Amino acid sequence: MTRLASAVFACLFATSAMALAAGGSDGNTTSPATQSCKKGEVWNKTKKKCVKATSGALDDEELYQQGRALAREGHYDWAIEVLALVQNQQDPRVLNYTGYSHRKAGRLDIGITYYRRALAIDPNFNLAREYLGEGYIAAGRVDLAMNELAAIARSCGTGCEEYKALATAISAVN
Repeated sequence: MTRLASAVFACLFATSAMALAAGGSDGNTTSPATQSCKKGEVWNKTKKKCVKATSGALDDEELYQQGRALAREGHYDWAIEVLALVQNQQDPRVLNYTGYSHRKAGRLDIGITYYRRALAIDPNFNLAREYLGEGYIAAGRVDLAMNELAAIARSCGTGCEEYKALATAISAVN
């Protein structure tokens, strides 16, 4: 690789890492981990390189952000590995994306368990309610999904993204 190409590549990684640190996006942003790191590694923005995914390799927020990005990009088992490294396993966001990864990987019952754990900690965590509702739909329990939709409506109304997404998912099966 030429020096120019290496510089461009490094710049792209830095930009992606900053986006992840700022909370990421729900768009098509790719995480540095999935761009260059091998499975079992995470992107260390300070060192500007991939490091072995171990407890303490990054702080909890960075591990969460990279686990979330991996999950949203479809790397479910890798996301679970990264999220398992977060020290605070009672963080509802970590529980939510661990559940999401399990559900999307076909382990529906495990995913639902994680969503319920997240909601036991934060009953107003509407994203977990949306994903739990989607899990219920996948399990053929639209009635339970409707309960989650009603809870989201009570929490943030019918105009919030979580309500709209779950309502759309429910209407697709009815």
